[in-house]
Amino acid sequence: MIMTLAALLAPPPPSWLPAAAPAAEDDGTAPAVGRAWPVGMRPRVLRGWEPPATAYGRGHRGVDLAAAPGTPVRTVAAGRVSFAGRVAGRGVVAVKLAGTGDPPLRTTFEPVRGSVAEGDEVTAGEAIGTVEPGGSHCTAPCVHWGLLRADAYLDPLTLLPPWLLHRGPSRLLPVLGVAVPG
Repeated sequence: MIMTLAALLAPPPPSWLPAAAPAAEDDGTAPAVGRAWPVGMRPRVLRGWEPPATAYGRGHRGVDLAAAPGTPVRTVAAGRVSFAGRVAGRGVVAVKLAGTGDPPLRTTFEPVRGSVAEGDEVTAGEAIGTVEPGGSHCTAPCVHWGLLRADAYLDPLTLLPPWLLHRGPSRLLPVLGVAVPG
């Protein structure tokens, strides 16, 4: 059985808690609470989210964003650091996002040399570490950005509002009934 990074990071629920209800975002989306990209202004997505057909099936449980070693990694929304350390030789930082329901959404970033500690409160856009050299599954330097609600993986790009995802020039449409200036 192959354990995923998120499964390794997820603490077991206390035995006295009832089982969590299935997440409403079972279509792989999350509320657009993000205010910043984790790296750069509009990083190139090297590999997108590919949900697995089964819990242990093949897929890509996050997105890989092009980022050179040393690039600052920032939170996409406010929250609390739930993990900052090493897993399987890679630096990992996980942040539970504030105001995103129960259980809260949790973002993960790796390989990241964290500059925060477990329990730290962070604001949207705050630097939480830097991209580590090597240790990534990408073919080019990158940071892997994951998103979970409980044990369910979601597409992290859905955290960002459409205006942050938009690429290309803005286009103004004509206003009908108004003369074009001469």
